[in-house]
Amino acid sequence: MKIYKVGLPFIGMSSLMLLMSPLANAAEMSNMDHGSMDMSGMDMSDMDHSSMDMSGNMSDMDHSGMDMSGDMSDMDHSGMDMSGDMSDMDHSGMDMSGDMSDMDHSGMDMSGMDHSSMNMDMSGMQGGEPPPNARSPDYSNGVDYGQYGKPVMMGSLPLWGVSVETLGYQFENDQIDFEFDTWYGTDSNRVTLRSEGSAQTNDDKEIDSLTSLAYWKPLGIFWNGEAGIAYNTENDKSAIMAGIVGTAPYFVETDARAYLYTDGQVQLDLGTAYEWRLDQRWVVRPEVQLTAFSKDDTDNGITKGFNELETEVRLAYETLSRQLSPYVGFSYASALGDARDLRRQEDEDVDSNSLTAGVMFWF
Repeated sequence: MKIYKVGLPFIGMSSLMLLMSPLANAAEMSNMDHGSMDMSGMDMSDMDHSSMDMSGNMSDMDHSGMDMSGDMSDMDHSGMDMSGDMSDMDHSGMDMSGDMSDMDHSGMDMSGMDHSSMNMDMSGMQGGEPPPNARSPDYSNGVDYGQYGKPVMMGSLPLWGVSVETLGYQFENDQIDFEFDTWYGTDSNRVTLRSEGSAQTNDDKEIDSLTSLAYWKPLGIFWNGEAGIAYNTENDKSAIMAGIVGTAPYFVETDARAYLYTDGQVQLDLGTAYEWRLDQRWVVRPEVQLTAFSKDDTDNGITKGFNELETEVRLAYETLSRQLSPYVGFSYASALGDARDLRRQEDEDVDSNSLTAGVMFWF
């Protein structure tokens, strides 16, 4: 009987302590220090937190040094209750660099947690700040450009050029033919000065030329547009000019220019040329040009429609870095349509041909 009297108080005390232990554990968690807790070597891939109750007061928990770099890919937090007070939890030094790709937090309530100082390194993800060793946008890396300043793309600098397509002598007609084009500007905008014509070398020394001053701008990859004013010494009239110049398929150089004169006459010049290379230096260059007018002008020997066809074939040799090309050739010119009859009435030749020799150059 004495044994029972002594044992009953002991059993009662033990039961009371068992009932009080969860409350004591919950109270202890509020002041837990996880600063030196290392979970880097633990495999937590199959840990089940579904019944874990963290509803107690964890406001003063310190996770600053907690290392969770282990494999936590299969951790299940679906039933984890974190509804307690976690407003003062410190995650500032918490390392979560491990594999957590398959962690399930679907039922986890973290509405009261403060993650303002939580360090989760995501610098390797797309976007964000560039790495410290990234190049600067202008590739200078902070180094000064020196006395010459910042480099500029060549296409944005204003440049100039001169191209002489024809400077040759026609033996049969005893005249010098010329055609040149000069320009100043950039690859996007230029001012051009162009002139073509002939100068007689006989007694009268007459010079016939058509000169234009125009604005030049690319219209596409292979075509450029021109618009400006022009003056023709042959009929002593000025005109407004518009044209298109470029490269047709199979690298055929093509140009078309229209001139509207002050008296309402419209002149259309069409020209094509092609360079057939025999080798790296020798070039055969055939050229064709047509001229048409919108109305008759008998005082200047002009009829409505196509008036003249001019052709020439040259054999040129490129030298001095291909900037200078002496040539010899053969030219042929013929009046067309009603212009043939008009020239016969005025006792002029309707067809002519001649050997030519000259030079082409550019700089």
